[in-house]
Amino acid sequence: MLPQQHNKITTRGVRGMILARLDTGPAAWINDIAMRMTSDQAIETYAWLGSAPALREFIGGRQPAELSELSFTISNKDYEGSLKIQSKDMRRDKLGMITIRVNQLADRANDHPAKLLSALIVAAESSLCYDGQYFFDTDHSEGKSGTQSNDIGAIAAIPTDPTVPEFSKAVMKAIQQILTIKDDKGEPTNQSATEFQVQIPVTFMAVALEAVTALLGEGGKSQTIPALKGKFSITVVPNPRLTWTNKFAIFRTDEAAKPFILQEEDVPDVVALGEGTEYEQLNKEQLFGVDWTGNVGYGYWQLGCLVTFATS
Repeated sequence: MLPQQHNKITTRGVRGMILARLDTGPAAWINDIAMRMTSDQAIETYAWLGSAPALREFIGGRQPAELSELSFTISNKDYEGSLKIQSKDMRRDKLGMITIRVNQLADRANDHPAKLLSALIVAAESSLCYDGQYFFDTDHSEGKSGTQSNDIGAIAAIPTDPTVPEFSKAVMKAIQQILTIKDDKGEPTNQSATEFQVQIPVTFMAVALEAVTALLGEGGKSQTIPALKGKFSITVVPNPRLTWTNKFAIFRTDEAAKPFILQEEDVPDVVALGEGTEYEQLNKEQLFGVDWTGNVGYGYWQLGCLVTFATS
């Protein structure tokens, strides 16, 4: 019996696999908390405008308000991920092995914005945003807003292991805090907020999911959050990159503006030094890579709140 004949894997085929995998896009939670901005230069400057005025009774003519303006910049960075495949493996139809490695490369590229945003969230207590304060801070102030905080505490007997009722109360306390935030005109910013995302370290996954979805609590008492179903929508995102042990963050997601900015110069680009290239002839291997240019930055602090558990 003749040995089975195999079709050689082509450079075009591998490139197609990468592109198909990239089409699945980044983690879904990114679009809920990050504004996507297209960039066409090395550094983008964002002019942060104050809020529009509230309506007033028409007495004595119009009184137009000037918009306060603050600006900040985000610099693009170049990122790449590459892998090499032996030309003999391409000839010998190592499709299973190659597919796994190619999919891993594409998944890394898709996951890169989540990696950058997660680092931004973790650093938000000590990193400045557009108003010159830390993104999560206790003394934000703009115009007529007064001093405001989006960095609050919550009580838990064991801060690293809160109970379901403790976590439920903490989530509601954070939503309440977000609803109190005022703009630079002294007007409520989030009065129409109904949708939120809770970013948690994986250690909080079980308690957070139960707190948000359970119908009944201890002793048969109704939980606060499910009782508000129809008024608020709360999504839990277990994020393995969050290094917190006694904290979580919550963000408003139903606003056109977002807490963060995802700046992209272009969609990920696939690079292939494949069959017949000088690289392949010299090294007897083919190289495939994914390039991405962009960066992330802080947007509206008014749409987020950090909660830290403590015993008192």
